[in-house]
Amino acid sequence: MKKLSIALAALGLAAATVLVGWFGVGHVVEAVLSVGWGGFALLIAWQLALFAVLALAWAIIAGRPEVALGVFFWGRMVRDSATTCLPFSPLGGFVLGTRSITLLGVSWPLATASLVVDVTAEVLAQMVFALIGLCILIARDPYSPVAQPIAIGIGIAVAATAGFIWAQQGAGAIFDKLGRRIAGHWFDDAQERVAVLQGEIGLIYGRAGRLALGSFIHLLGWIGTAIGTWIGFNLLGVDLDLDDAIAIEALLHAVLAVAFVVPGYAGVQEAAYAGIGMLFGVPPDIALGMSLLRRAKDLAIGIPVLLAWQFLEVRRLRVVSSGE
Repeated sequence: MKKLSIALAALGLAAATVLVGWFGVGHVVEAVLSVGWGGFALLIAWQLALFAVLALAWAIIAGRPEVALGVFFWGRMVRDSATTCLPFSPLGGFVLGTRSITLLGVSWPLATASLVVDVTAEVLAQMVFALIGLCILIARDPYSPVAQPIAIGIGIAVAATAGFIWAQQGAGAIFDKLGRRIAGHWFDDAQERVAVLQGEIGLIYGRAGRLALGSFIHLLGWIGTAIGTWIGFNLLGVDLDLDDAIAIEALLHAVLAVAFVVPGYAGVQEAAYAGIGMLFGVPPDIALGMSLLRRAKDLAIGIPVLLAWQFLEVRRLRVVSSGE
């Protein structure tokens, strides 16, 4: 799996390089630089605001008022920073996000269970968001050749998510077997740990109202991401309507969801931006500029966050060592 991820990342970087070269390096760089420091700072500020929205959804789903919202805000930043800046798939980001909040005092069953359910709620919201984008695309072009494949993809995603939710709630025997086989090599009480985790997941799913509210807030987060895209395109000089920005962002993430095994969506994001942008009249060089601008924003936020997380890890190791 590690070799596959490295190979996919290398292919993605090569594809991104080819795309930028094909549409003109100068045009793409010029597009990125045209936003200026003020525009770039605006995009970063908007992303930080979105982290607060996503942290609120996670906190509501977790249902533990004694845990400060800032803990989930920090966990969400680490989670997304690891996904966008490190050579991991999103699963690696989930692991580091869970780890980051346990360092701040959250128990591992709550951290793991709440993240699993939060990811599920976010995926459910993403499917609604994708449907909104599909409706906008069909309203704009009823005969679009990409409408049917996207609709089929959304249907498959709905079925897969339904199966995933069932597995979380009703497949205790599966969790138990996996716990004995996998974690049994690491922990003497692996079976008890898995049972505690399964119980925590069931407890969270038992709060239907909180789960629904968390999913709705995630939908607002997806719409907020589209607003960020709209801001970015306007900074690049494209007079893009907000509904078109929503459709571009929704269809983009529908494509990225399929390519989740590619670390950082290298190359896939650039190709998707260029292809989807053309459906809405965005020149390919500007669409690629938007993709590079997005990556620059992710790095500007992600690198300091990951360095701070590493500092906390080192400090914890020193405390543990001194305690011994």
